[in-house]
Amino acid sequence: MDRSKLEETARALVAPGKGILAADESFSTIKKRFTALNVESTEENRRFYREMLFTTPDVEQYISGVILFDETIHQATRDGMPFPKVLSSRGIFPGIKVDLGARDLAGFPGEKITEGLDGLGERLAGYRDLGARFAKWRAVITIGQGIPTWTCMEANAEALARYAALCQEADLVPIVEPEVLMDGSHPMERDEEVTFQTLRLVFERLRSHHFLFEGMLLKPNMVTPGKTSGQKASPEEIAAATIRTFRRVVPAAVPGIVFLSGGQSPEEATQNLNAINALGKQPWAISFSFGRALQDQSMAAWSGSSANSRMAQKLFFHRAHCNSAAVEGHYSSQMEAVTA
Repeated sequence: MDRSKLEETARALVAPGKGILAADESFSTIKKRFTALNVESTEENRRFYREMLFTTPDVEQYISGVILFDETIHQATRDGMPFPKVLSSRGIFPGIKVDLGARDLAGFPGEKITEGLDGLGERLAGYRDLGARFAKWRAVITIGQGIPTWTCMEANAEALARYAALCQEADLVPIVEPEVLMDGSHPMERDEEVTFQTLRLVFERLRSHHFLFEGMLLKPNMVTPGKTSGQKASPEEIAAATIRTFRRVVPAAVPGIVFLSGGQSPEEATQNLNAINALGKQPWAISFSFGRALQDQSMAAWSGSSANSRMAQKLFFHRAHCNSAAVEGHYSSQMEAVTA
């Protein structure tokens, strides 16, 4: 393990004003999003769409890294340049999603366990040879009647820790993603409680694996009310609850927290990120690792037509710019008028 290299990469991924694009949609996920736009999910359409994003002019001003899917890390531009090389040539770190998805946790209805640990060490070495500098693994925690159970939280925390330790052995920065889902009718107070317990277990398990906190990033949910709770929370209330929770449990040695958008609209995710950073300096850099919140508008504008590529890139650049401003705590709703 090259400690200095891990620490340097982790810090660079959360450089001031920069964040991460999550372009690691699985086959089923991107098919669902393409189908909604009447776009066929062929390999060429997926390749073209991602090339369009990765070659957006000047987006490296705001994007520090891109999380790729297994298919994508093996793909190249129309001119034959591998995607990892395209990103690296622009100063953007290529990353890779390495979990194999969440499956039903046997004996625990309504709960999930993320799979993919078997053979992970060898896969990580292969991805590193392809140019990856960091990796990502997502665990899913659901709030509902009688859940999450301690067993589910512990099992996912242990899997995250084992994944993260293997990443560092392979000289890849692990992004640790324990996502407490927004889905449900639970109040914000319940989300805060479960987020705290989940993070506490994750960091306990990481510590037990002799883990280097300085060489990782955390990708968590913000603390919000459940989607169907009927409870409304302002960005300032979400920010206060989120920072209160994280200051209680996330070690100061962690270089950065890159929030997931978790089903929020692009504007909501940016507003909430801005409110968090407006609270002032924290022990860790606070940025974003958004998927849909960065891509939704540009994907809709593209809708499978190369003639729409320039507008789609403009919208992607604008969304990245807005989130960069939110990282600095300088975003305002007036910025949205640029592409209205």
